[in-house]
Amino acid sequence: MSDTPVIGVLALQGDVREHLIALASADALARPVRRPEELAEVDGLVIPGGESTTMSKLAVLFGMMEPLRERVRAGLPVYGTCAGMIMLAEKILDPRSGQETVGGIDMIVRRNAFGRQNESFEAAVEVAGIDGGPVEGVFIRAPWVESVGAEAEVIAEHGGHIVAVRQRNVLATSFHPELTGDHRVHALFVDMVRAVK
Repeated sequence: MSDTPVIGVLALQGDVREHLIALASADALARPVRRPEELAEVDGLVIPGGESTTMSKLAVLFGMMEPLRERVRAGLPVYGTCAGMIMLAEKILDPRSGQETVGGIDMIVRRNAFGRQNESFEAAVEVAGIDGGPVEGVFIRAPWVESVGAEAEVIAEHGGHIVAVRQRNVLATSFHPELTGDHRVHALFVDMVRAVK
């Protein structure tokens, strides 16, 4: 049992339940994380989709922002989807007032880049490092990555835009693989956590 990584899902706001299910299906012990003491007990963390401005403000309110930054700097494996990708960016192109990020990936993201809620779509996305053909990506008010620094590796693009990036132990996708029943991206992340653990 000790080989099973414990992976938290930041449960301040967003689609937490779907990530818990996807992680469990990828052989991780998944649990919601709302407080710094819960963050201290996990081997990896998922920052879900949701509303990045709200998530940022709640992270500050719950005393989570600094502990998150510290653990990411210390090498905690983290995976962010959609709003989670925005939270992991070093810089947001058009931040809302008071919006902060955790950082972890040297990238600049544009919020809601693929359009509004009613312009949501699904697309097959080839992700480097994932075998078995393209991943079905669900894009809901999704960001895209405008640019990456030297240490960040682009692992997927869609329509000429960067939609998945990895930098050491940190992974981010602008789409939601947790909504499709295909848990290969989560399995990749669980492997990343195992490698560090």
